[in-house]
Amino acid sequence: MQVYRGMDVGTGKPSPAERAAVPHHLLDLCDPTETFSASAFAARAHALVEEIRRRGRRPILVGGTGLYLRAFLKGRLAGTGGDPAIRARLSREAEALGTQALHDRLRALDPATAVRVHPRDLFRTIRALELLEMTGRPPSEIRPDLWERPRVAVSALLVLNREREELYRLIDERARRMWEGGLLEEVRRLLAAGYGPDLRTLKSLGYRQAVAHLEGRLSEGEALTAMQRATRNYARRQLTWFRREPAAQWVTVRGWEWIEPLAEQLLGRLAQPQAPTKYRMTDVK
Repeated sequence: MQVYRGMDVGTGKPSPAERAAVPHHLLDLCDPTETFSASAFAARAHALVEEIRRRGRRPILVGGTGLYLRAFLKGRLAGTGGDPAIRARLSREAEALGTQALHDRLRALDPATAVRVHPRDLFRTIRALELLEMTGRPPSEIRPDLWERPRVAVSALLVLNREREELYRLIDERARRMWEGGLLEEVRRLLAAGYGPDLRTLKSLGYRQAVAHLEGRLSEGEALTAMQRATRNYARRQLTWFRREPAAQWVTVRGWEWIEPLAEQLLGRLAQPQAPTKYRMTDVK
């Protein structure tokens, strides 16, 4: 959601001071009415990685959206740019019916591809169904190697995690800071600018709860509680995504004194290009 202009508070977008201190990319790319896909993100991110490395700098991909990470790491659909309208519709169906329902559809239409795509791999399930609709042919019949190989070598993939109780407490505090830090005012501005409440962007975390309050369907307390609960649920889904990344190195952090020690460990890791792939970061307090 940080790619959308005018959506700053509710997406936790880096502050102007943070963006001045460290160059940030792929922020404020489009209006809330525009469609932006994981595939588009991956293509732009790959190009930026090459550009940053040519300048002798090291790119760091930071975030929590598992689908975008998967697109970046695993490559994209080969041989076609795809159909954003079909992809958006399938994504909406996945939100309404669940990932398993779309995988069941793929299994009925193309069992051979369904066997190769994990039932929880929403990205590849959608892309396979998209290709089937576009061509009228099962992806398994088009080519044996449907997916382009990733073009980016990743030095380290870290997943920062906290104990569940602390994680949920911090999520609740962060949601409250957003609510008290201008989220309602931000949503009012978006609605006043003509962006309808039915937009996909305004149905994202925090925004849909703010819209529900502004429309009188929830009290302010109920809306904040719903936002906190939805964010906790999203955090659980994030962990599920990252557990499916075999190269991920999990780091349990506690409190806020871990940042410098972890940075030192990471710098040491990146200074050793031949370091074993099973290198494990230690838990940091």
